[in-house]
Amino acid sequence: MIKKWSFYTSLTIIIAFLSSGFKPFDLDSNHWFLTNKTDGVPYLFPSQKQNDYTDFNIPFTGKFFIGYKEAIALMESEGKYKKINSLGYMGKYQFGIETMKSVGIYDSTLFLNSPKIQEKAFVALLAKNKWELKDVIEKYDGTIMNGIKITESGILAAAHLGGVGTVKRYFKSNGKRYFRDAYGTSIGSYLKSFGGFDTSFIVADINANVH
Repeated sequence: MIKKWSFYTSLTIIIAFLSSGFKPFDLDSNHWFLTNKTDGVPYLFPSQKQNDYTDFNIPFTGKFFIGYKEAIALMESEGKYKKINSLGYMGKYQFGIETMKSVGIYDSTLFLNSPKIQEKAFVALLAKNKWELKDVIEKYDGTIMNGIKITESGILAAAHLGGVGTVKRYFKSNGKRYFRDAYGTSIGSYLKSFGGFDTSFIVADINANVH
């Protein structure tokens, strides 16, 4: 009886000791974790030196479509859905009024406040531009022009920057004419920066629209 009582007493003490190590704690009150809020989103750093974590492994998008669209968005608006530039271009991918209309969007306020619509609009515009530039893509994809390897994704990105007509004129001149937007960004820079991404799943469609 004494041995059994001793066994259960010891077991109770061990369980209590182990349980004490799993008590929940408040991250905000624990000095080891710092909470930093950017745009309302909390981030936790187990160090007071955030630069210690610049080498963390992060998801690598490579040349997949998600990397393509986010890279263009970063260039266009720093990825901000509600960005309006000095020329009135709006959203994450900087659409003008006429471009919005071309993919079936007539309410700019709705567009500006809907990330879902903006993402659909970007894909729809790619599909429309791919159809309009199919001859250019077929002729020049894989060639070298001005030291730049021409690819479908680069051509579509250039069209997003300057429009289909500008891209056609660029290739008609064999890259000899220098085209750039109002901020000085050139067609060639988009051909180079956004070349080699996978846009193969985008189906060419002149009637593509958000709805």
